Amino acid sequence: MGDSNSELSGKVALVTGGTRGIGLAVARRLARAGAQVVICGTNDERLAQAVTSLQADGVSVMSVKADVADFQQVEALIDKILDKHSRIDIVVNNAGIAKDTLLLRMSSADWDDVLSVNLKGAFHITKAAAKVMLKQRSGRIVNITSVIGVIGNAGQANYAASKAGLIGFTKSVAKELASRNITVNAVAPGFIETDMTGRLSEQAKAALLEQIPLGRFGSPDDVAEVVFFLVSEASRYMTGQVVHVDGGMVM
Repeated sequence: MGDSNSELSGKVALVTGGTRGIGLAVARRLARAGAQVVICGTNDERLAQAVTSLQADGVSVMSVKADVADFQQVEALIDKILDKHSRIDIVVNNAGIAKDTLLLRMSSADWDDVLSVNLKGAFHITKAAAKVMLKQRSGRIVNITSVIGVIGNAGQANYAASKAGLIGFTKSVAKELASRNITVNAVAPGFIETDMTGRLSEQAKAALLEQIPLGRFGSPDDVAEVVFFLVSEASRYMTGQVVHVDGGMVM
């Protein structure tokens, strides 16, 4: 194992959008802490690459192809996890897409696609997993939102709406599930070095860095460490919270 940490030993964790970037870093961090990790995604090749990458770390991982926007596929995903592990302790709703364009150019499809994956997908996964967690009387749910859901961004009305919606969703579900020892929190990353930010021009990157007090972009591991804290016993008295991991960009 990459870490001697066994804090999540015996726990089963589902990470959606777990094939790259933040999702892959989260899957790796939870697996290193001893969790049995299940990743889902929609691309066969990327799922296979992610599994190979995680196994190289000496951790066990299961991958399932599933589109979180489709409730039947989500139910099948949850059934597969239960067939293999018979429980679900941790859910990280990370699956997300962006279709950026100015409002007046944005098609209804651009709006619907982003809301379906980013917001409805989290609803589908949480609803299916919560049934299991309620019976267990324990669980940890972490939703990956974004600073964009808090401050908005030109050209990202659909993405910002989906991520802001996730914050309201997090707080509502936290209130519903708290009595059964299930916590629901959100993490709002700022600009993290992933495939998405890698496409920015040097000029755009320089302008962004001026808005970040810590003066650098974050890494997927910076987010993964906070997710790990939120699914660990250390955060047992926290629910309904939004934790910013953004170098001080939004205060």
